[in-house]
Amino acid sequence: MTNKLKTFYKRIQVYLANTSWIMAEKVAVMGLAFAVTVVLARYLGPEQFGILAYAISLVSLFAVAGHVGLSGLVVRELVKDPENKNTIMGTSFVLKGLGYIIGFTLVLITAFITEPLGSVEFWVLLIIAFSLIFKPLDVIDFWFQSLLQAKYTAISRTIAAVISSALKLLLVFLGAQLVLFAVAHLIQAVIGTLLLISFFVIKSKLKVTDWQFSKDKAKELFSQGWVVFLGSIFAVIYLKVDQVMLKWLVGAEEVGIYAVAATLSEAWYFVPAAIVASFFPKLIKLKQESPKQYHHRLQQLFDFLFVIALVVAVLVTLLAQPIISTLFGEAYLGAIPILVVHIWAALFIFMRAAFSKWILIENVLMFSLITQGLGALANVALNFWLIPLYGGLGAAYATLIAYAMASYIALLFHTKTRVVFFMMTKSYFAPIRYSLLRKGT
Repeated sequence: MTNKLKTFYKRIQVYLANTSWIMAEKVAVMGLAFAVTVVLARYLGPEQFGILAYAISLVSLFAVAGHVGLSGLVVRELVKDPENKNTIMGTSFVLKGLGYIIGFTLVLITAFITEPLGSVEFWVLLIIAFSLIFKPLDVIDFWFQSLLQAKYTAISRTIAAVISSALKLLLVFLGAQLVLFAVAHLIQAVIGTLLLISFFVIKSKLKVTDWQFSKDKAKELFSQGWVVFLGSIFAVIYLKVDQVMLKWLVGAEEVGIYAVAATLSEAWYFVPAAIVASFFPKLIKLKQESPKQYHHRLQQLFDFLFVIALVVAVLVTLLAQPIISTLFGEAYLGAIPILVVHIWAALFIFMRAAFSKWILIENVLMFSLITQGLGALANVALNFWLIPLYGGLGAAYATLIAYAMASYIALLFHTKTRVVFFMMTKSYFAPIRYSLLRKGT
């Protein structure tokens, strides 16, 4: 290894280590989730599996109320002002707590309106909704992210996923009813939160009780984060509304078939999030210290994300038929064409992860709202049009077009975001560019 390569490796070693922990956790959880999904889908059948998938999607839809636009902002504040960590953490906790209470209330209202009182659908929704009560403590993950110590969050979530997965498999063995699988989903949230608190207390030498709420800090964070917050609402709408609308427009069985395809497709979305989360603090510093180097690294990040997304999309397209027919059986063959369409949204989702951080670094939060809003509107409108005609396949096309609109096409129409549009466009030729560069050296 040359001295230049050694220097480069040492420079990025901490980021690679942090990314590795995030990736390892996501891969472990994804692997477990996939295995359990196969077993549950076969055991429950499309209709009951669809009810469970619908409930998780609906709760996720309203859980965005707890986002409050704080994720990247809190990490940024903790990096820039570590002395005020207790105030930042405490204020963030309260803001997120209020948001999740609103989300929980909205799930209850929807359950009372759309489902018969006391029905299986009603109880599954209610039980899964209780997982929102524990979500405000996710602010601890922001603290670990700011210190590039993602391994503690990774360990907590992996252990929780292992226990929950084992419980779900046991329930299948015992022939349990659908409601108990919702309880297992809730238990995962409880265990993950308890472990996260434990690591925080042990590793930080701090206490959750030391967190302080500041009205001024709350105003500051919310004044910066409300645009991202609204953008996140739109983002979750076009990420989760497809399964909700399928349930309302077609039925639970179609949701079950679509959910199998969506699970296989969306399982890869952790990859860009893990990569970008680790490089985010470094990009913040480069923006301040060396704008030229900052743009160079950002282009490399877009290139890297696109190449990974392309490989994933091609492989899943080629393997969709044998994967679904072998693992899920004849009842889910309808998921094959849905998966082949849905997976190509990864091209836009992967690079969106870097664009979202660019928005924070450049302090142009309004573009989060504008682009996500366009995507959400496109997805809802297309779902209303395509789902009655093509069912789950129509929802997949709606998702693909909406992601392209929000994460790529919309960036062309403003001078500020146009630079990112051209960066993304350049990334589409990354395999050719790098192969030519390699031949030239």
